[in-house]
Amino acid sequence: MSRGGQQLIYDPRDRNFVVDPYPLYQRLRSENPIHKSDLGFRVVTRHADCLSILKDRRFSSNGRRADPELLKPEAIRNIRDSEIPIEIQEEMAPFLFKDPPDHTRLRGLVAKAFTPRVVESLRDSVLEVADRLIDESLAVGTVDLVESFAYPLPVAIISEMLGIPVEDRAMFKKWSEALARGLDPDFLLTEDLVQMRMNGFLSFIMYFTGLIEERRKDPRQDLVSLLVSVEEEGDKLSHPELLSTLILLLVAGHETTVNLLSGSIISLLQNPDQIEVLLGNQDDLRNSVEELLRFVSPVQWTGRVATEKTEVSGEIFAPGEFALMLIGSANRDPDAFSDPESLNLARPEVNHLGFGFGLHHCLGAPLARMEAQVALHLIFSKTNLKLVNNEPIYKDNLVLRGLAQLPVTITRAS
Repeated sequence: MSRGGQQLIYDPRDRNFVVDPYPLYQRLRSENPIHKSDLGFRVVTRHADCLSILKDRRFSSNGRRADPELLKPEAIRNIRDSEIPIEIQEEMAPFLFKDPPDHTRLRGLVAKAFTPRVVESLRDSVLEVADRLIDESLAVGTVDLVESFAYPLPVAIISEMLGIPVEDRAMFKKWSEALARGLDPDFLLTEDLVQMRMNGFLSFIMYFTGLIEERRKDPRQDLVSLLVSVEEEGDKLSHPELLSTLILLLVAGHETTVNLLSGSIISLLQNPDQIEVLLGNQDDLRNSVEELLRFVSPVQWTGRVATEKTEVSGEIFAPGEFALMLIGSANRDPDAFSDPESLNLARPEVNHLGFGFGLHHCLGAPLARMEAQVALHLIFSKTNLKLVNNEPIYKDNLVLRGLAQLPVTITRAS
């Protein structure tokens, strides 16, 4: 955090944001809720303002529409040294970062895989995998719950949906972590991290290219086969779009859920009275998970670009101006939530922005919610957990904030 004149200015290079961003968010909301950073982009911290921008069609999710003249040179995404031509990059941009009509077309092709009915049909699989992982952890006694539970559970489920063989899934961890870390702006990354992101991206491309060819020859009842058949119909889905969609589904299908599960577990262990609320509400766990989504905020940032002159709470956004929305701050805004710094699973209304809002509301939200409902209730009803280290160990990621490790002792509940 730095000061511009007498005002508090958000600086993402401040590493305090990794360990505990919330005291700094609180000060920003109070002292400088919408402001221009030293790097040239706008920072938005309050719930109402973030929601307003997310709902407004005059803001684009395509970061390439930002006017470079409004940004400092170090804040401009560096693509000069990329091994992938700019034209291919544009076509391979995930639909998460596209606007209608491309966003509408691409999202529509995969939306049917995440309907409530389809997600509910996976509940038994989630329960089975979670139960097996817990038993394996109980047999060891002291484990890292990120490694033994929070990571393998969502990876198993999204891989099952996509039709990825069990023996291939271990390869994805390093590639996926590189892409997740690479979501942070380039000016926060070392050259090695940028190269790791590119290597992970290319590795995914090579893997899915091979899997696509297999499914062309031998279609199955999985999402890869479904999207391959759509691609073959012609102009609905190009091959680069197919690849980027598969990568997005795999990475987004588990990275945020890993952080949600591990962040929820440590938050509940630090607030043991809320474990009783969780276990006492087995018939309806939805509200508990919504509160955990608000409190943990696995996705801390999102961005939009103004496509025309737009006013937000009296502040004028110029065309091409980039708005960095601090979702983690919005989800702790006292104007939107009573006593927001407290975890309250009985909170009556939780209008959090953890999954975004509007056109780009997270496609996999129903799956993440269901996985969290099943996994959290099962692990706290079946086991007793005790933290080995009271100081959380976080990854360096700023956008996708999450624990690097969660060492616990685990015993069977009596």
